[in-house]
Amino acid sequence: MEAGRERILTTHVGSLPRGDRLADLLVDKAHGEAVDADALGDAIAQALERVIRRQIDAGIDIGNDGEVPRTDFISYVTDRIGGFGRGGGPRRRLPLDAKAFPVWFELLGRSGRRRISPYGLPQAIGPLVYRDPGPIDAECRRFREALAAAGDGFAETFMTAVSPGFAATAMVNLHYDRFEDYVFALARALKHEYERIVEHGFLLQIDSPDLGMERAGFYQESSLAEFIAAMEMHIAALNEAIAGIPPERVRLHACWGNRDGPHVHDVPCPDVLPAMYRAKVGALVLPFANPRHSHEIEAFRRLPLPDGMSLCVGAVETTNNYVEHPEVVAERLVRAARCVGDPSRIVAATDCGFGTFAGDSFTAEDVVWAKLDALAEGARIASRRLWG
Repeated sequence: MEAGRERILTTHVGSLPRGDRLADLLVDKAHGEAVDADALGDAIAQALERVIRRQIDAGIDIGNDGEVPRTDFISYVTDRIGGFGRGGGPRRRLPLDAKAFPVWFELLGRSGRRRISPYGLPQAIGPLVYRDPGPIDAECRRFREALAAAGDGFAETFMTAVSPGFAATAMVNLHYDRFEDYVFALARALKHEYERIVEHGFLLQIDSPDLGMERAGFYQESSLAEFIAAMEMHIAALNEAIAGIPPERVRLHACWGNRDGPHVHDVPCPDVLPAMYRAKVGALVLPFANPRHSHEIEAFRRLPLPDGMSLCVGAVETTNNYVEHPEVVAERLVRAARCVGDPSRIVAATDCGFGTFAGDSFTAEDVVWAKLDALAEGARIASRRLWG
């Protein structure tokens, strides 16, 4: 991925508003209800056309399909990888914040909309086998056709895919004797997805929130040293899955959970940066707009980015309806450029996606587009200050 050489380019993390019609259809499908295929296809086409147009209008340089065909950013792979199902038994663990702040956690569930629970996803009940590249090929072709119809105003385009590590922590293992075996089995299966995305000409974004959020989730009873060792294992599995793909065609997104919550149990970013630096990728995509981690951009002064690696800086929050002032965005980007030491190695981004699960967003759709407008304007202001 090329960073802007004379200006700061703009991107976002992946999911964008699907609209109520499509979100309702995807949620119905996720709950096993009959959904008319033509109605679903039409809703996807309309949402795809809308998110492409709105990204271009906002001034996004590196855009995507908004993940609109997917119910969520994790369990979509269970339609493509055999071995998943409903086996009963243990479910994904609640984060520490849910235990420490039960009033907040109860409030979190009062959205009023039917939703998909991230704590009741399919489980691994048999050996994992990648079945068919047809779905990812269709997803890529649909995006390419929609881009052509829109006149493609992007400098580059990307597609997202879940990491082996996060798929393993989010979807409970009921089959493999060792958790590490499960992670590497996922890496071997997901390798097919990763390669197809790049073959279709898109940048590959790996979504790996396990590198941050699972310190207070799956690994909440582990020591920090044990957690870091586990993340190094997750990264090793990812590196196996992307072996053969040029690093500059891959970017890695990590975060601390895309939820409007306390986040007091989050692992500090500086603690996990060295593990992230082991990933054979061309860019990291990290959140620095939120009030819990914004100060941690300073870590790049003492933990400099590896040679050849860029940083997509989260400069706009995705879990509230405040529209950041462009001057605030510019300040965040200028600070990041000074911490990294080279403005050409940073890209302006959002903290996370705006709809990681269909029908479950903290930010209203019209506010999402206003936030992306502010991101682009802030990047223009920062570019003038950094390059003159």
